[in-house]
Amino acid sequence: MHQHSSSCPCGQRHAHSQQGCSSKPRPTIKKISMMTSVTAETSCCSEAGCGSGSDADEESDRRGSAERFSWIISGMDCPSCARKIETAVSKLSEVDTARVLYATEKLVVNADRDVRQQVEAAVKQAGFTLQRSDAVKTDAATPGFWQENRAIILLAVMMLASWLIDLVSPEAGQIAFTLTTLAGAWPIARSALRLIRSGTPFAIETLMTVAAIGALFIGATAEAAMVLLLFLLGERLESFAASRARRGVTALMALKPEEAVRVSGEKRETVALSELRPGDRIEVAAGARLPADARLLSPFASFDESALTGESVPVERQQGEAVTAGCLSVDRQVLLEVISKPGESAIDRILHLIEEAESNRAPIERFLDRFSRIYTPVIMAMALLVAVIPPLLFAADWQPWIYKGLTLLLIGCPCALVISTPAAITSGLAAASRRGVLIKGGAALESLNAIRTFAFDKTGTLTEGKPQVTALIPLAEESEDSLLAKAAAVEAGSSHPLAKAIVALAGQRGLTLAAATSQRALAGSGVEAIVSGHSLLISAPARLDQGTLSPEQQERVSALEAEGNTVVVLLQENQPTALIALRDTLRADAAAALAELKALDIQAVMLTGDNPRAAAAIAGELGIDFRAGLLPADKVTAIGELNQQQPVAMVGDGINDAPAMKAATTGIAMGSGSDVALETADAALTHNRLGGLATMIRISRATHANIRQNITIALGLKGVFLVTTLLGITGLWLAVLADSGATALVTANALRLLRKR
Repeated sequence: MHQHSSSCPCGQRHAHSQQGCSSKPRPTIKKISMMTSVTAETSCCSEAGCGSGSDADEESDRRGSAERFSWIISGMDCPSCARKIETAVSKLSEVDTARVLYATEKLVVNADRDVRQQVEAAVKQAGFTLQRSDAVKTDAATPGFWQENRAIILLAVMMLASWLIDLVSPEAGQIAFTLTTLAGAWPIARSALRLIRSGTPFAIETLMTVAAIGALFIGATAEAAMVLLLFLLGERLESFAASRARRGVTALMALKPEEAVRVSGEKRETVALSELRPGDRIEVAAGARLPADARLLSPFASFDESALTGESVPVERQQGEAVTAGCLSVDRQVLLEVISKPGESAIDRILHLIEEAESNRAPIERFLDRFSRIYTPVIMAMALLVAVIPPLLFAADWQPWIYKGLTLLLIGCPCALVISTPAAITSGLAAASRRGVLIKGGAALESLNAIRTFAFDKTGTLTEGKPQVTALIPLAEESEDSLLAKAAAVEAGSSHPLAKAIVALAGQRGLTLAAATSQRALAGSGVEAIVSGHSLLISAPARLDQGTLSPEQQERVSALEAEGNTVVVLLQENQPTALIALRDTLRADAAAALAELKALDIQAVMLTGDNPRAAAAIAGELGIDFRAGLLPADKVTAIGELNQQQPVAMVGDGINDAPAMKAATTGIAMGSGSDVALETADAALTHNRLGGLATMIRISRATHANIRQNITIALGLKGVFLVTTLLGITGLWLAVLADSGATALVTANALRLLRKR
C-alpha cells in the first residue's frame, strides 16, 4: 500500500520549485547507524513499466562470480595517475574490471581467478608502488624535504651553474645546458617509457621528453632545461596538494579509538578495535567516543551525534537504543553492547560512501595531459614527415628539410602551453587566498567555473553552530532575570550546549547564581536541583506529564517550536514558571552571500540533518529551498540528484558533510569546520565568511577565461610559425623567439588575475 504523505515525490516537505526534485521517487537509504550495507527501497515497477530485469541480473551474476582484490597505491600525484594505473591493469586479459579510488588511494580489481601477482607487476611497471589491503600495514618513514625536492633543487642548481658558465663561455655554456637537460630529462624519459609499456604512450611525460630532446637537437638547450624545471616544479606542487586533500579522508578514522574496554562479568580488558564482535559489552568513559555501533545498556545517556547527523545539540538515548560509532558520550560513563562487525560501523560506512562518490565522478584530468593525446603524436608525426618526405619522394636535399623538421619540433615544444595553464591557475589561487579563500589546486579552481547550484549544510555553515537563548517567557509573577538566574543555577556545570547557552546568558547579564544542591539528571526528562530551598526542574515539554502545561502554555510552546526554536520549561515545585526558547542563529553575512550568488545566476538549496521546523525557519529567512532530517547517505543521494541537473558545490563544516562534498562537483568547507571537512573539501573559506563563495566563483570564471586566452596565444603563434617555417620564411632563431615570446605573453596575461576582485 502506497502512502503519499509528502508534498513532493522526493519524500521531503518543501516548495515545488526546489532544485533536484523530479517525478521519480527518491531512494530511501536506511539509517547509517543501523545498517551493515546501504540498500535502496524501490518499487517493483519503474516508470518504464515492469520487466524481468534480466540484463541487470546477468550483470550482477557476472560480477558476483568474480573475485575481488584490493591494494593501497602509493605515488599518485594527480587523478590522471589513477587513469594510468587503470589502463595498465585493464590490459591484463584475466582482469574483469579495474578501478582506482583516488581519494582513498585504493585499487580494486575484479577477476575470475587470483591475479594479484600480475596486477602488482603491471602497476610497478607503470611506476607506482602498492600494498595489499589485507597485508600487515607497515609505517613507512615520511620522506623529508630533501628526498621530496632533491630533483628540483639539483636541476635548479645545474641551471644556475650553466647560466654562469654561459656568461663566460657560450660554447661551454651550451655543453652545460645540454648536460643539465639530459640530467633533468632522464627520470621523465624513464617514466614515459614505463607508461608506454603499460599502455599509455602519449602521456605528458612523453610530451616533455620529446620536447626536451627536440630542443637539444636544434641547440635550444637553455629553453629545454627551463621547461623541464618548470614541469618538475608543477608536478611537485600538485603532489603536495593531492596528499593534503587525501589526508582528510583518512582522518575520519580518528573518530574511532584504536582500542576499547571490553567487559566480561567483573573483568575489564583493553582490546584492539578489530577484536570487537557483535554481542561484546564495552565501557565508554565520559568524553570518549564509541569504537563501534552499539546498543545502550545503561538506563540513559546524552550523546553528541553531530559527527553523523549534524544536530547542534546532544541527543538523549534510552536503554536499548542504538548509538553510532564516533558519537561522544557527553557527561557519563556508559555500558553498551556492540552491534556492528569490524569494518561495518557508521564511520566505515561514511568512508565507503566517500569511495563510492569518488568512483562515480569522472577523473579530473589535467588539461595538458588530455591535450597531449592528440598534440604529441601529431607534432611528432608532422616533424618526421617534414624531415623525410621531401628528400625521399621529391629528391630534395636532406639537410634543409631535417633543419625544418627540427624547427617544427621546437615550434611544437610545449613551453608556452606547459606554462599557460599553471600560470593562470597559480595567479587565480593566489588572488583567491588574498581574499580569504583557499582553493586546493587547479582542478578545483577549474571545476568551480561550472557550478550553477550551491548546496548548504545548515548547522555551522548558514548558522553559527552555537545555540543561543532567543526568548525567556515568564509563566509566574517573577522577573525574567530572577527566572534566568534560577535556570542557570540548575544548569551550572553541565556540558550540554543548551545548558551552556542558558548559563552564558546569565553571565552576560551579570546575574548572581545561587548554589544548587542535589543536582541530578533525570532519565529522559531533564535536570533537577534544589536552589534556595526550592525544587527546580528544567525539562523538555514533551517529557512533562499531561496537564502540567495549560492549553495556552502548550500553544505558546508550539508557536516557538514552529519558529525553529528548541523549548525547555522551568518548573518550581512542579509548577511551570518559565519557557526558555533556544535557537541556532543565522550567520550575519548569510543573506548577503546568497544574494551575491543569485546575482551570479547561482541557485541555493539547504541540506541538513536538523529537524524540519528548525530547517524551515532558517530557509524561510534566507528564501531558499531545503531538505531536512538527512543522514550522510541521504545527503549523498540528494547531491547525486542535483548533479544530474547541473554541477553542484556542497558547502559544509562537519564530518557528516564529507561524503556529500566528495559526491558534489566541488566540496567547500567553512574555516571553522572540523579538520576532516577542511581536509576533505576542494576549497575552504579561511576567514569563515560566506561572501567568499561569490569571490571564488568570480575568480574561477576569470581564470577559466584566462586559460582560454593563453591557449589561444600559444597555439596561435605556433600555427603562424608552422606555416612560415614550411614556406621557408622563418628559421630556428625565430622559432625560439616564437616559443619564448609566447611564454612571456601567457605569463604576463596570467599575472592580470592577481588584480582580480
